[in-house]
Amino acid sequence: MLRKVRIVLAAVMFIGITWLFVDFTGTAHHLTSWMPKVQFLETVLALNIIVVAVLVVLTLIFGRMYCSVICPLGVMQDIFGWLGKKAKKNRYSFSKELKWLRYSALVLFIIALVAGVGIVFQLLAPYSTYGIIATNLLQPVYIAGNNVLASIAENADSYLFYHEDLWLRSLPSLIIAAVMLIILFVLAWRNGRTYCNTICPVGTVLSFFSRFSWLKIHFDSEKCRNCSLCSKNCKSACIDYKNHTVDYSRCVVCANCIESCKFGALRYGRSTQNNQNTQSTQNDSTDSSRRAFLIGTALASTAVMAQKKEKLMDGGLAAIADRVIPERQTPLTPPGSLSAQHMAQHCTGCQLCITECPNQVLRPSTDLLTMMQPTMSYERGYCRPECTRCSEVCPAGAIKPITPIEKSSIQIGHAVWIKQNCVAVNDDVPCGNCARHCPTGAIEMIPLDPDDGDSPMVPAVNEHVCIGCGACENLCPGKDGHTAIKVEGHEMHKEI
Repeated sequence: MLRKVRIVLAAVMFIGITWLFVDFTGTAHHLTSWMPKVQFLETVLALNIIVVAVLVVLTLIFGRMYCSVICPLGVMQDIFGWLGKKAKKNRYSFSKELKWLRYSALVLFIIALVAGVGIVFQLLAPYSTYGIIATNLLQPVYIAGNNVLASIAENADSYLFYHEDLWLRSLPSLIIAAVMLIILFVLAWRNGRTYCNTICPVGTVLSFFSRFSWLKIHFDSEKCRNCSLCSKNCKSACIDYKNHTVDYSRCVVCANCIESCKFGALRYGRSTQNNQNTQSTQNDSTDSSRRAFLIGTALASTAVMAQKKEKLMDGGLAAIADRVIPERQTPLTPPGSLSAQHMAQHCTGCQLCITECPNQVLRPSTDLLTMMQPTMSYERGYCRPECTRCSEVCPAGAIKPITPIEKSSIQIGHAVWIKQNCVAVNDDVPCGNCARHCPTGAIEMIPLDPDDGDSPMVPAVNEHVCIGCGACENLCPGKDGHTAIKVEGHEMHKEI
């Protein structure tokens, strides 16, 4: 019964989170957007103390069920392991805990988090790793399947489905997702939960609490026949059938061992006298685990409480830059992210905001330090003032929840006119497209030469009013494909 309940709950969470990542209609957003907000690391970064406390209490009561039920990467590994078990039964064996690897990975993760090296901690964080895989590999397949059905429906004069653009957001992100999927598949196929119990920082932190869980899987020595079936079916490699012990720091309470035991020698419940030997094998590692956990907590708190420095921006009309549009000196981060530094220190790179963006503005960054975190670009659309989807789904607090009214007053950047790309100057044709479509009225058309009555009308940007939404950049016809107006980001967002 325990195993069946675990499978049902895990299936609900896994399907719900996967649907949220692949869905482009917004339907899943209304039903399953709460699921990412109960992921352990994301709730810690978001300072959601209530959810963190609930997850810790659940672990202290039931053990590491979080890893088997709530974590989508853990469930995905179970699926891969199940496929491997179909190919070869009784494939696992007991192995001792690799403390040096577990705690080294945890320390590396914390250092990367504090230093803001996104590429490192994103690949170590379980939920963000699954998000990268789902966004870059599963969603394109989902959209392609939808487009096939849309073509069939169109031929049948039905509007049940509609076509959705299928485009490559980031080649590096796609390659990383494919490599991670292959690595996880091979590890889970061959050895079950190797990633969870040697690399995953969340698993390492929860293992500290699971050692003291109230309910545990333990042996009845009188019934055990040392047949080794429990060890051969333990995907966490944590059951030593010879000594009748279970490493509770790695056990994810999947209950596969209980089902495989033919003699009823294993049960899930409160500790008994027969379990004292098992408990004693864990005590020698408790002190080192406690030290590692406390160090990790202190460093993580330092990262969360790091101060943000504000970069002052001059007001007035934007300067005319007589040059071809360059790369942005400061990346554009979504309204609600407060600053580029806040985004870098809180975003886990799960890319849920990217998949949820209906305007195709967000895409994974290709910068080494912030790779796979969301950045904004306006080639395919602009950030509509009434849309707050990304702030609603962010589970880590990297993008704070905001209302449309609040968003309309948040300045994430300002527009800059590029003279040599403007068709009004180079082709001597009236345009004014940027001014007509600016939702805040920050752009007005003025004569290039005030003393010449026939001078072309060109845009002037009032930085006090511009919010950096990118409507001007997106809709500018430009010259030879180069936009004549671009948005330069602000490191620190302002309210206007």
